[in-house]
Amino acid sequence: MDSSRISIRPFRLSDANDFFSWAKDDRLTQYLRWNTITSREEALKYLKDVAIPHPWRRSICLDDHSIGYISIRPESGDDQHRAHVGYGVGVEYWGQGIVTMALKMAISSVFKEFSYLVRLEALVEEENKGSQRVLEKAGFQKEGFLRKYGFNKGEIRDMYIYSFLSTDKIV
Repeated sequence: MDSSRISIRPFRLSDANDFFSWAKDDRLTQYLRWNTITSREEALKYLKDVAIPHPWRRSICLDDHSIGYISIRPESGDDQHRAHVGYGVGVEYWGQGIVTMALKMAISSVFKEFSYLVRLEALVEEENKGSQRVLEKAGFQKEGFLRKYGFNKGEIRDMYIYSFLSTDKIV
């Protein structure tokens, strides 16, 4: 994939159709904390109420069309030096290196925007091998295995924890 075609930007309400086209797929949302989007109206509401007001949620774009998202959520209080990373991309774009490129862009940006951040963390379900590869290719370090750690879609699941420090190099 030509990296010049990939960008990250804040979501816009005009992304509703593109967002719906990828967020309606259960294969994508199976590992996400939010449910599959079932209508264009629901997509618009999600963008308006969740994605746009989020402190740092960006649309992953291919030729300025939304094909996925990346979210970085800084913690608060004594934990404000950490932020949680989440992402997803439409199934038709899996395995093309797009999320890895977008994640590298995000890393570069968030450490500048949030100067108090020292650490990015990502939790990945044991079965989600694709997401593990994305994190590793972006320079995240696998730190450990957390048994029965994350609750998602009605189940308590085993997770890996990955981190990227502000002193790490983007690979």
